[in-house]
Amino acid sequence: MILYALPIRLGIATSGGLIIYFLILSLLGFHINIFFSLFNVVITGYGIYKAIKLFRERQGMGFNYGKGFIAGMITGSIATLVFTFFFALYATEFNTQFLKQLSVAWFDDYASFEAIVFFTVAIMGLATTLVLTLTFMQLFKVSNNLKKKRGLNS
Repeated sequence: MILYALPIRLGIATSGGLIIYFLILSLLGFHINIFFSLFNVVITGYGIYKAIKLFRERQGMGFNYGKGFIAGMITGSIATLVFTFFFALYATEFNTQFLKQLSVAWFDDYASFEAIVFFTVAIMGLATTLVLTLTFMQLFKVSNNLKKKRGLNS
C-alpha cells in the first residue's frame, strides 16, 4: 500500500481542486448549469497526469504499464469518491434547494432525481478516470522499440 501513497495523496488533492471549483461556481450561481462541469475533466486530468508522471519518476526502471495504470486509476477514483461524497453532502445538507433547482432545469420527476444525480456524478468521474488514465499511459509507457534497442526485451 505504501507503493501507492503518492497516487492516494494526489487523488485527495485533486478532489480538493474539484471541490474548490464547485464552490466557486456555487458562489457565482453557475453550479446549476451542468456544462460548467466539463472543466472537471481538466482538473481530474491534471491530477492523473501528475500522479503518473511522479510515480514514473519514483519507480525508475521498475515502472511498467500496469503500475502506471493502477496509479492513475487510484488517483482518479479517490478524487471521484471524495468529490461525490462532498457533492452529496452539499446537495442534502448545505444547499437543500440545489437538487430542486437542478431538477426543474433538467428533469421532471424529482422523486428519483436525487439518486440519479449522485450515481451520475460517480459514474462520470470513474469513466473520465478510465479514459484519461488510458490516454496518459500512452505518453508514459516504455516503447517496445526502446526495449529492443536497449536489449530489455528478452
